[in-house]
Amino acid sequence: MRGDRVEIVIDAGGTARTYEVVATRAGRRVEVSYGRSVVEVTELTRSGTPVRTARFMSARVLALIEHPADRPAARQPEARPSGQSDRVSP
Repeated sequence: MRGDRVEIVIDAGGTARTYEVVATRAGRRVEVSYGRSVVEVTELTRSGTPVRTARFMSARVLALIEHPADRPAARQPEARPSGQSDRVSP
């Protein structure tokens, strides 16, 4: 979902570097996968086609922070005055 964001903090030989992968358009999402010695962060379309991929050596990753997009709150049913029902009279 647009707004999904993953921050990756890497040890770059005495200093820390921060990288971000962000879902840039509506309908895209960011997924993280872990391999043998690789952390892969991918921006995907709705159909699952990768748009961008960032790969990092897992030994160098200091932190991986996922920031999910704000999901809209579910609509609450409207309160009805007492005595009214959903039934239709014949």
